[in-house]
Amino acid sequence: MKGIVIAMLFTITSFSVFAGSTTSGTTTTGYTQTKYPIVLVHGLFGFDSIAGMDYFHAIPQALTRSGAKVFVAQVSATNSSEKRGEQLLRQVRWVKAVTGARKVNLIGHSHGSPTARYVASVAPQHVASVTSVGGVNKGSEFADVVRGTFPPGSAGEALAVTAARTLSGLISLLSGGSSLPQDPLASLHSLTTKGSLAFNAKYPEGVPTSRCGEGSYRAANGVYYYSWSGTSTVTNVFDISDPVLFATGLFFSEANDGLVGRCSTHLGKVIRSNYRMNHLDEVNQLFGLHHLFETDPVTLYRQHANRLKRQGL
Repeated sequence: MKGIVIAMLFTITSFSVFAGSTTSGTTTTGYTQTKYPIVLVHGLFGFDSIAGMDYFHAIPQALTRSGAKVFVAQVSATNSSEKRGEQLLRQVRWVKAVTGARKVNLIGHSHGSPTARYVASVAPQHVASVTSVGGVNKGSEFADVVRGTFPPGSAGEALAVTAARTLSGLISLLSGGSSLPQDPLASLHSLTTKGSLAFNAKYPEGVPTSRCGEGSYRAANGVYYYSWSGTSTVTNVFDISDPVLFATGLFFSEANDGLVGRCSTHLGKVIRSNYRMNHLDEVNQLFGLHHLFETDPVTLYRQHANRLKRQGL
């Protein structure tokens, strides 16, 4: 079991590093021109851009071409939701300063969701909306398995931490964020069910009170909350991430995208949580490959930007 989990973790993180970037999408002037800038927030082992390779593959370009002001945040590849949130908050303030905008729209993928939620909870005056894409809002059963496989203080934990710290440090260096602190154990704890529930108790905005329901569309802090996600682990015969995400998906007791269960992704107004997408399809990886009979992921981001525009955000 331990060897299987290590292999899966290494393969998943390698996919993120080698994913490429191109431009795609239809140009419609003003279609994505939101009132407030959009800030995209990456997940675990993520980055903004490495040597021209984007985490959000072709998405910022597509949004920008039809009117949006888009920024891609750079936070620690591995760290707690709170530490990543503090890093994001500093960047949100910078975006506001350079654009003159009163607020921003945050869109977070995977661990980027609680990272964005933290900012909206502690500084709602800066945030118009938070959107969770495949977000770990109530924990990941796979993270629970990884935590159980490497008990605290064990030799296996030390080995896994060393490997994760090396990888996250390399990602940070290559993406220009070498000064960002890395803490693999803190990130793992944040993504477990136990860690997520503790986080939600402090920062509850938008989180459904029922197991698989919807949360507040507009929370008491004035911020709007949205979410969408996928529930397919095998989506394209040419996608080399499919076998790994199919295997990790077997650790779940519910429909999932390979790394996060469907109900855990729910936040605020649930746009849809059963797209035929896996966890990497949700950010248009790998190389834009996705299910032939499902909406292009880039289109989903464009549609959502238009949704925010029509909402006055």
